[in-house]
Amino acid sequence: MNRDGRDIDDVKHIPLGELLISAGVLDKDHLQQALLIQKEWGTRLGDILLAKGWVRALDFYQVLADHYELPFINLMEESVDNRLLNESDIGMYAEHLILPWREKGGRLTVVMADPGPEAMAFASQHFGKDIDFAVTSKFDIMWMLQENNNSFLSHQAVYALSDNDIEMSARQVFTGRQLIVIYSLMTFFLLALTMYPIGTLVTVNFIIAVFLLVNFGLRAFLTWVGGDRHIDIKVTDNQVSILDDKELPTYTILVPMYKEPEVIQYLASSLRKLDYPLSKLDIKLILEEDDDETIEAAKKLGLEGIFEIIRVPDSLPKTKPKACNYALHFARGEYVTIYDAEDRPEPDQLKKAVVAFRAAPDNTVCIQARLNYFNANENWLTRMFTLEYSLWFDFYLPALEALKIPIPLGGTSNHFKMDVLREVGAWDPFNVTEDADLGVRITQMGYRVGVVNSTTFEEANSRYGNWIRQRSRWIKGYMQTYLVHMRSPIKLYASLGHVGFWGFQFFIGGAVLSTLLAPLLYAMYIMWLITDTHAYDIVFPPLVLYISLINLLVGNGYLIYLSMLGAFKRHLYSLIPFGLTMPFYWLMMSVAAYKALWQLIHNPFYWEKTLHGITNYNSDETEEKAKDVT
Repeated sequence: MNRDGRDIDDVKHIPLGELLISAGVLDKDHLQQALLIQKEWGTRLGDILLAKGWVRALDFYQVLADHYELPFINLMEESVDNRLLNESDIGMYAEHLILPWREKGGRLTVVMADPGPEAMAFASQHFGKDIDFAVTSKFDIMWMLQENNNSFLSHQAVYALSDNDIEMSARQVFTGRQLIVIYSLMTFFLLALTMYPIGTLVTVNFIIAVFLLVNFGLRAFLTWVGGDRHIDIKVTDNQVSILDDKELPTYTILVPMYKEPEVIQYLASSLRKLDYPLSKLDIKLILEEDDDETIEAAKKLGLEGIFEIIRVPDSLPKTKPKACNYALHFARGEYVTIYDAEDRPEPDQLKKAVVAFRAAPDNTVCIQARLNYFNANENWLTRMFTLEYSLWFDFYLPALEALKIPIPLGGTSNHFKMDVLREVGAWDPFNVTEDADLGVRITQMGYRVGVVNSTTFEEANSRYGNWIRQRSRWIKGYMQTYLVHMRSPIKLYASLGHVGFWGFQFFIGGAVLSTLLAPLLYAMYIMWLITDTHAYDIVFPPLVLYISLINLLVGNGYLIYLSMLGAFKRHLYSLIPFGLTMPFYWLMMSVAAYKALWQLIHNPFYWEKTLHGITNYNSDETEEKAKDVT
């Protein structure tokens, strides 16, 4: 009902555009441009004006209230009665942009940011017929939801997954059964070493040699499979060009940030360049409530209406997945993706993800885009990082998809179906490599992860201490992921099958174990090389010696070649010679791995902050060369 008691359909509206112009909050040129854009995008005029930043939100919603002849309520001045809010309806409030405001004389006033017949019919169905309507800003609604439900939302963000299924959460680092197995194996090894020292060392040496051989073999096989062009190509430019913007769904973009005020301006610029109707973007800047500096930097930019600031309450663990879980309560898109603050996705990535989802089997719930670096040539470390990522995302992940082996998702540019993401419990806030864990969990629950041929460019770590902090967190997260999903090996085997189970063992578990073993094996080799000692002969019988030599010469040499192959595919030819220095990079990984192991035992949930925005490298040339060429 409007303020005169008439049904909303009976109101003779003055066109909204004319009202905005007469109110002095919009000029005619912008109105004409918005009307032309409306024909392409198929969204409402107000959404376009707010998305373009051509009208202030407060001004727009005040005029919108006049348009519908409804009262306007500024929730910053006249707050909601929080006794009327139902915690179980928070998602509905955010999706439909409505709130029960106050009740008086047996009638409930419902405020909404999207008035109209459909919204009012929905409100009447949900709240009953004895209601009145008023207009407010969508930003006020989002703020009220956070302000009045912080405790509940914060608890859900942290504990929802572990409360529902503790075995799927890293909240419990080691289960009792796992500790028994670990202690039993250690006891058995020490007893065997005491009673049969030579035989035990030979056996362990043989197991390690075979493990490394199989690990090398798996990576060679993955590269061979991932190099197949029929696997490589997913979405063509023609498929993107024929998409009808009017039929594209709303897309939520989550951008978790902490202490990064210097990159907000570049982030906003990058997201504006996305080839997607701006009025269908729902961008959440997820900021910690104690990060005043970044919050103020975001406010000063006067960002368009597609950007919303979500303030995450201060609680432990203070992790990226917890922040994303919190923001997910307010997401309104059919699909959702995550970008880090420094990310520069290729402009057509969202459209490619939509095409990929529509072409994929129904059980495909995630599409992972590829990651690479715009500052690849800044120094030796960024070159090695780029070589590693080119191999990982251009060869390994497409092969894992084809072989139905669980894909450890990257930390960004993974695109999800919103409803299924919520169904599987979203991210584990206790896992510091939350996306790798989520990729395995999705596969274990019978869903599928795909890969799309679109690249997001990130800032590669150019400082060694910063790199060690980041890499140790990643490896610790892999350790957590392995422990979580190996709590019930039989169940894991049944859900993944033979190939998926053993692929998980070697690609997740093997990646961790090989980095821990590498410095020990290198030290033995260097000692033998320098001293020509025969002390190792007794534990290296011929079979073990030959396998170890294959691993050392063929295996390591082939992995060096594969790293060069990734750069070749990306046309980053200047990086190819640096592949010869890959063994030094592997040793750095080992340093990070031992730090990760120490933290897993002593501080498992600590999230080591990675500094971003520290490069001064001109990215244009590298980014152009390294565009997705698949």
